[in-house]
Amino acid sequence: MNKINYIKLLTIVLLFASGLFSISLAQEFTATVDRTTVGQYDRFQVYFTFSGSDVNGVKNFRPPDFNGFKILTGPNQSTSMQIINGKVSGSLTFSYILQPNNIGEFTIGTASVDYGSSTYKTSSLRIKVEKGTPQQQRESTGGYSEEELAKNVFIVAEANKTNVLLGEQLTVTYKLYTKLNISSPQITKLPQYQGFWAEEVEPTQTINFDVGMYNGERYRVAPIKRVALFPTKTGTLSVTPFELNIPVIVKKKRTGNDVFDDFFNDSFFGRNETVEYRTKSNTLKIQVDPLPSNNVPNSFNGAVGNFNFKAEIDKNKVFSNESITFRMTVSGSGNIKLLKLPELQLPAGFEKYEPKVYDNVNKGSIVSGQKIVEYLIVPRSPGEKIIPSIEFSYFNSSTRRYVTQQSQEFNISVVKGEGQYEPIAGNFSKEDVKLLSEDIRYIKTSEFELERQQEISFIKPWFWISLFLPTVVLVFAIGYQKRQDKLYGNIQLLKFQRAEKAAKLRLKTAKKMLDLNKLSEFYTELSLALYGYLEDKLSIQKSEFTIETAMEKLNVKKIDTALIKSLNNISEKCEFVRFSPQGETSSSANEIYKDTVKLIIELDSALERKR
Repeated sequence: MNKINYIKLLTIVLLFASGLFSISLAQEFTATVDRTTVGQYDRFQVYFTFSGSDVNGVKNFRPPDFNGFKILTGPNQSTSMQIINGKVSGSLTFSYILQPNNIGEFTIGTASVDYGSSTYKTSSLRIKVEKGTPQQQRESTGGYSEEELAKNVFIVAEANKTNVLLGEQLTVTYKLYTKLNISSPQITKLPQYQGFWAEEVEPTQTINFDVGMYNGERYRVAPIKRVALFPTKTGTLSVTPFELNIPVIVKKKRTGNDVFDDFFNDSFFGRNETVEYRTKSNTLKIQVDPLPSNNVPNSFNGAVGNFNFKAEIDKNKVFSNESITFRMTVSGSGNIKLLKLPELQLPAGFEKYEPKVYDNVNKGSIVSGQKIVEYLIVPRSPGEKIIPSIEFSYFNSSTRRYVTQQSQEFNISVVKGEGQYEPIAGNFSKEDVKLLSEDIRYIKTSEFELERQQEISFIKPWFWISLFLPTVVLVFAIGYQKRQDKLYGNIQLLKFQRAEKAAKLRLKTAKKMLDLNKLSEFYTELSLALYGYLEDKLSIQKSEFTIETAMEKLNVKKIDTALIKSLNNISEKCEFVRFSPQGETSSSANEIYKDTVKLIIELDSALERKR
């Protein structure tokens, strides 16, 4: 073979290899498993791998439903890159460690990711689960039995009181006890507070252990969650368990009689491993008694705690049609957010607008703060006006008696505004009488200088506009007024209509927190926006709202299950974030912000269609 033919052949081979290499760089998303047949107590790994030239554009990983399996860890994310002949390729892997729940054959569904404008999905996986033995069960937990782990790692829920009155605060503290080394716990199920209004108090982003005793034994103990509960109904109420998945670092026990096991089991070699252990707290039973029925003030509206009430106005001498700010403030300890302040009663000649309500809550061991209600009132007629005193009553949970506080009367001097006439007899003013002689003129009977106008050949367009426009405006105004009357007469309908607007305001605040990189405040505002929207849209009282209640109502309305699942994922993310703040970034927060906005828009459209 001559030199020229050799070069041609080499060129063809290189071009062919280049083509194969470019094909290999095509994006693909695959699912693999380290084994397809596992024992009942075995742990195995599942990998979802995206391969391509640019893995940085991968977003919105959506795992399958692992029905029939318990998730021990995951998703764990890893990235690898390689450069061959100047071409960059890489892979992004999401992995899980699973353990079967039952014996049989199971299917792990498809996972998906977004890349560019396309969505990539994996194929499903078939797993066969065979019967295991107790020995295998011990090996799956590092040689420790479930009973041994349960004795050394557990959660205890404690209430400062188990018998309270309706509306009285009790505090539930969840403590983690351990004798073993553990890693960062992951929440698997949050407790439910059916029949309570809940406020998390003194939230922390770190777990700090101290030494404590439990049932006469020494443990390392740390409070992991503290919640103030205010019962909204009487009877025996339950606080469901708080469940955590805890990575426990244990020293692997010798599993046989091999001399090498005895040798390497020495502490010098540190044969440690991490096992996943799921633990849950005890269920609390709370007895809630009704408030005393004797000597109940007429102005009592369910407030329980220890409060101070005051009412004030910003000025007591005004012109007619000039606005006045009337402010009522309740401060003290108790359930600030559930307080209902008395209605403002005004004398004749005043106009009152919708009030603005502000809640300032201090989430300490005792929930305290203040609720402010501001009214804008406008006097329409001059004179001396009196706004009667206002009563506010509450039940003092310390002294066990009702307390009534009363504001002073407000004397307001309303002076006639500029351009307004002082009324005299009938409906006339003095100025009207003065103008009578100037307004009346004698009819002229002679010396006319009249000219015949040319006949108008057509009617100008403005004539028709001026003729029909008032009618159109009147019909629109009547329709609008009827709609407003209907809305204000139906509070649930009004909340339904305003739900999206209120959510947008909350989302705007959340975006500000995100831009300032205040991630904790961001997730708080984001959850308030989502929960507030659901409360208004689904007509759920704030005191009765839970994410499970909202999901049940959406199921009843036959809302798409994908939207309900997305709602649950976002809610859990907002709750879980404080347990792993080091893993949170602005980019991941920005993604969940976009997902929340998209969810609210899609839910709003779906609920409108179901009306």
